[in-house]
Amino acid sequence: MSYNTITVEKKEHIAILTFNRPDRLNAMTGEMWDEINAAIAELDYDDEIRVLVVTGAGRAFCAGNDVRQASDGEGAQSEERPATGDAGLRRLVRGPGAIVLGLQKMEKPTIASVNGVAAGNGTDIALACDLRIGSENTRFVNAFVRRGLVPGDGGAWFYSRVMGLGKAAEYCFTGDPIEAEEAKSAGILNYLVKAEDLEKETMALARKIADGPPVAIRLAKRLLYHGLGTDLETHEHLAAAYQGIAGASEDAKEGNRAFAEKRPAKYQGR
Repeated sequence: MSYNTITVEKKEHIAILTFNRPDRLNAMTGEMWDEINAAIAELDYDDEIRVLVVTGAGRAFCAGNDVRQASDGEGAQSEERPATGDAGLRRLVRGPGAIVLGLQKMEKPTIASVNGVAAGNGTDIALACDLRIGSENTRFVNAFVRRGLVPGDGGAWFYSRVMGLGKAAEYCFTGDPIEAEEAKSAGILNYLVKAEDLEKETMALARKIADGPPVAIRLAKRLLYHGLGTDLETHEHLAAAYQGIAGASEDAKEGNRAFAEKRPAKYQGR
């Protein structure tokens, strides 16, 4: 499938989805929302893909919604002009809200390679990914509150889960940006590397995960998010069921053989 505002590259079980409007700091438009949602759906059903990397072209990850497009009636919510009424709600749910939900529900692990500023729903998309890696150029900005607004696409669901309730409250209530070092110490970034090494380190992390057992990793992702909304006893029953599924897979048999033979495992995702 061809796209106008993003690119999708596939290489050895890894997909790289790149926001591709560098002249606008990868700010979002309605067309871009649609293309990202379509790409996530396509990649989720692609059995050859085991890991998704999300990043931005140029010097930004994503600067939020394109205010210029919004003022022309082509965008949706922005910090300048929020989406209002039933039509606005539908745009949010079907646009950035669907992106955030799609990443969280995606069976494959997702990595945000935050190459620059992540603002507005750019922050929300980064936090909706399972892992985040950044550099000294990384910066998270959520300034909705400074215009009397709230994060409108569901991304705030991740804030307290990723950075803790206190830091999440500070971020939402003040609108102050979070710089790279603070993002690492707050747990927003899993890794903080030099800008010139970001692509290399991102792909090394993606390769490490892609070389693992896909069945077990997919089930582990489900368990992690299921555990956020259930009690321990219920979770234990689900974990036991998933362990039975993983244990019956060819991947598990290969993992045990490789461990006994002291060699790297070659997983097939079955």
